[in-house]
Amino acid sequence: MAQAITDPMEAAAQLKACVDAAERIVFFGGAGVSTASGIPDFRSENGLYHQKFKYPPETMLGHQFFCEHTAEFYEFYRDRMIALGAKPNRAHTKLAELEAAGKLMAVITQNIDGLHQAAGSKNVLELHGSVHRNICQRCGASYSAEWIVAREHEDERGVPVCPACGGRIKPDVVLYGESLDGDVIDASVEAIKGADLLIIGGTSLVVYPAAGLVRYFCGNKLAIVNMQPTPQDAAADLVCACDIAKAFDF
Repeated sequence: MAQAITDPMEAAAQLKACVDAAERIVFFGGAGVSTASGIPDFRSENGLYHQKFKYPPETMLGHQFFCEHTAEFYEFYRDRMIALGAKPNRAHTKLAELEAAGKLMAVITQNIDGLHQAAGSKNVLELHGSVHRNICQRCGASYSAEWIVAREHEDERGVPVCPACGGRIKPDVVLYGESLDGDVIDASVEAIKGADLLIIGGTSLVVYPAAGLVRYFCGNKLAIVNMQPTPQDAAADLVCACDIAKAFDF
């Protein structure tokens, strides 16, 4: 088991060495990637799951809650899930640079904030969807996060309504109780299988089925960058227990 590196400069140097030696890199990331951009994660001490709401966040982010309490779902979704002011941090921009250089094959993300694309990444596999796509359940029209926040087309309860057909809008995000997109899963498995370096960042690796994807990795090096220990640390060649944005600052 690799000893966890806590010094950000040493972590960046070690991660750079792994990246320099690799040819086919895949990055698998979670909420911790975006905390340096001001977006709270879920399970850390200051995460959403430790904050007080009328209902637990796990409940409000469920398919059943969306169907039965749509107005309250949207109140939480607008206030806590959409972060239009957030900007990519160094982790996002470095990954985009590595892709442009031909070294990074794919970003597989559990995040729904779109910051990888905002940083310039092209091949982003979004396991849990994106707040930037909000789909009419009747006609299939798609609306942006900005459109949702503007609140120009809502019913009397505050639920977005499609201006084209009057149908109910649902965010293109995977809620609890819903299945992940099969095509995205298949593409993620193939990407991980083809990687010689897998970098896992900003994720506790406890949320399934997404966390189970890492078992398909059979390449040369496994690097993990996460503030807290993960179940895969014992199998990793490099473990960086420091801020992910600083670890990618090379």
